[in-house]
Amino acid sequence: MDVGALAATGVALVVGLLTWTQSRATNRRSDFQTITDRLDREVTEERTQRKLLTRAYLDLHGWARRVGPDTPAGPAPEPPAELDLTPWR
Repeated sequence: MDVGALAATGVALVVGLLTWTQSRATNRRSDFQTITDRLDREVTEERTQRKLLTRAYLDLHGWARRVGPDTPAGPAPEPPAELDLTPWR
């Protein structure tokens, strides 16, 4: 066998391995970016829901303080329409 051919094959294998490793690293960065974007979106949605739930709770608590055991109770305040109550139903 020719030494030049073996050297060229070795160099081609090393270059192919480096290219493959680099493309995997790029894919991992892309996957990481996708995951972090999704988590950021979910955290933003959860913060909004927590604020709405806190507001609804405070409204209900204020209503309960105004309405005593001997006073006729009016209707309880409704939660905001944007509040997702599916976990509690």
